[in-house]
Amino acid sequence: MLKLNGTVFMPSVLTLTGIPGLESVQFWIGIPFCAMYIVALFGNSLLLVVIKSERSLHKPMYLFLAMLGTTDIALSTCILPKMLGIFWFHMPNIFFDACLLQMWLIHTFQCIESGILLAMALDRYVAICHPLRHATIFTHQLLMQIGVGVTLRAALLVAPCLILIKRRLNYYRTTVVSHSYCEHMAIVKLAAEDVQINKIYSLFVAFSILGFDIIFIILSYIQIFITVFSLPQKEARLRAFNTCIAHICVFLEFYLLGFFSFFTHRFGFHIPPYVHILLSNLYLLVPPLLNPIVYGVKTKQIRDRVSKIFHSKDLS
Repeated sequence: MLKLNGTVFMPSVLTLTGIPGLESVQFWIGIPFCAMYIVALFGNSLLLVVIKSERSLHKPMYLFLAMLGTTDIALSTCILPKMLGIFWFHMPNIFFDACLLQMWLIHTFQCIESGILLAMALDRYVAICHPLRHATIFTHQLLMQIGVGVTLRAALLVAPCLILIKRRLNYYRTTVVSHSYCEHMAIVKLAAEDVQINKIYSLFVAFSILGFDIIFIILSYIQIFITVFSLPQKEARLRAFNTCIAHICVFLEFYLLGFFSFFTHRFGFHIPPYVHILLSNLYLLVPPLLNPIVYGVKTKQIRDRVSKIFHSKDLS
């Protein structure tokens, strides 16, 4: 690691501080974070087992849910092991390239999750507004194409963030990252060079993926609500609306946490740094924790299948 004029030239190792201002209680903060991770792993794994083993759940809505569960497991696993290493075992160092890889994986899985939520909204739109065409439109081939497309869109659009850091930024004021994981702007802010292009491109990715997805999710639900409220029977309205409740809860939880974290990070200059970091951590940890719980509680087929699994274990 070469130092020139108070800057560091192409550092090989970075240091993650964890949660600045709360270093003395990080050990205790790690306990609920670890519990959230374990519950998220168990809940999403159970969801995948239920969907795989129950043939009646091999439908678009549940297959999209399986994609969401897989993404949630991958996203939380990218973050928690290293974070707990910082909190519990005082292992803050991370290789620069490993940090960039973690950054790319985290933001890629975030974008994949947003794309899956959009696909789920479109599935509900077709199922409620055009029920006779649903089976012919949402074929297994289309589901596979959507899964591949969402993954490629995220991976390819996030990759230039990594390349711009690696190729453009050579000199850094410090190697200490004031964060508990490798987040894009936390790394960019370390640079002693012009980072305007990096900032502009990160905003472009955020608005072109998350902005695009949220607009079409909202438009889908406007059409869904118009169709549902035009149904003549109250029972039919409730039945149609009930198929959307779980997705609406997951959608609100993901985007509200995301936008709150995004705007406090960029415009909340008077908010203490530890609040930014805690919000960022919760944004990445809460959805994987709550998604299987929400769908397990609100979806009768999943709830019945889970009850059957545990009931058969009790009998044996």
